[in-house]
Amino acid sequence: MSYLNKITSPTLLLDEKICRANLKNMADKAKRHGKKLVPHFKTAQSHQIGEWAKEYGITEVTASSIKMAEYLSGQGWENIHIAFPFNPLEIPRLNKLAATQSISVQLINPVTTQMLVDKLEHPVGFFIEIDAGYGRTGVEVSDFGLIEEILRTAKKSDKLWFKGFYIHAGHSYYIKDIPGLYEQTRNALNMLKFKYQSEYPNLVTRTGDTPGCSVMEDFGDIDELGPGNFVFYDLMQVVLGSCDREDIAVALAVPVVDIKKDRKEILVHGGGVHLAKDVLVDAHGTKNFGEVVILNENGWTIPKEKSFLKSISQEHGIIQASDELINSVKVGDVLGILPVHSCMTADCMGEYMTLDGQLVDHAEGK
Repeated sequence: MSYLNKITSPTLLLDEKICRANLKNMADKAKRHGKKLVPHFKTAQSHQIGEWAKEYGITEVTASSIKMAEYLSGQGWENIHIAFPFNPLEIPRLNKLAATQSISVQLINPVTTQMLVDKLEHPVGFFIEIDAGYGRTGVEVSDFGLIEEILRTAKKSDKLWFKGFYIHAGHSYYIKDIPGLYEQTRNALNMLKFKYQSEYPNLVTRTGDTPGCSVMEDFGDIDELGPGNFVFYDLMQVVLGSCDREDIAVALAVPVVDIKKDRKEILVHGGGVHLAKDVLVDAHGTKNFGEVVILNENGWTIPKEKSFLKSISQEHGIIQASDELINSVKVGDVLGILPVHSCMTADCMGEYMTLDGQLVDHAEGK
């Protein structure tokens, strides 16, 4: 039976071949530059996709929460890093997790560090997160007093060990000069490594944003790369120049429930609870919540004339259709939608269907 015959409601399709190609390309790039690839699994959140990643030499992963780390544990990962300022209320869960899984956390203040010193029962590594320059989180790169207070506090425990420095240059999503931004990241991490390497000879530096890791070819002395979105990519990454539409590995299959030919609008079952509400806005103020692809037995094709979701509500989506699409579609058909932000779409949907009709797990699955 074709996977298309199994779709009766919004379903997140996963093209395994494209996903594997994305994994291989980034793994090859890291190897070519002598870096370790530690992908952020906030995008995929899947045991099965983790098994594919291992085939390309990937041995460690990153998570964005302890809940996600728990889901990924016990799958043979050499280490799971939680790349979010650690929440000390979750120390009991961390102790339980660290009893069986090598784990590391992210620290940005001595208060949380001291609480870990007081309550840790098993060894846990830590990175100090450095503010990449856009003020979301992290220690300012020149605040050596705070860095050293965290390090001094951690030394009180034989269960808390320093791994290195972490920068997530998330403003690469908003700044066009990615090479310039990476020059700042390289300089910051190199300075910190030079300053602290004599005391911590095994420390490593890590950075991990998909736009930078996709387009850059000069990572300097940075040791590890930790992008996440590259596993699937999405329309936002296309706009940023990280990939082409053909590199997007997921599409939301949506049933057509009504057609307004006079307005060139197609109503589909697919809204904010499926795609989230990330949006692209062009120079004319036109909103784009996702672009239409035509589904077939082998996956999907990208039409020459663009059709896109012009608006979404909780369950509804309204497509602004091209002439070609409005004249070929009928009620009861199923269309595909390339997401603006694949991480959020995957999180909303909680599972994937491959093109051979098999279901693939997701951490948020029921």
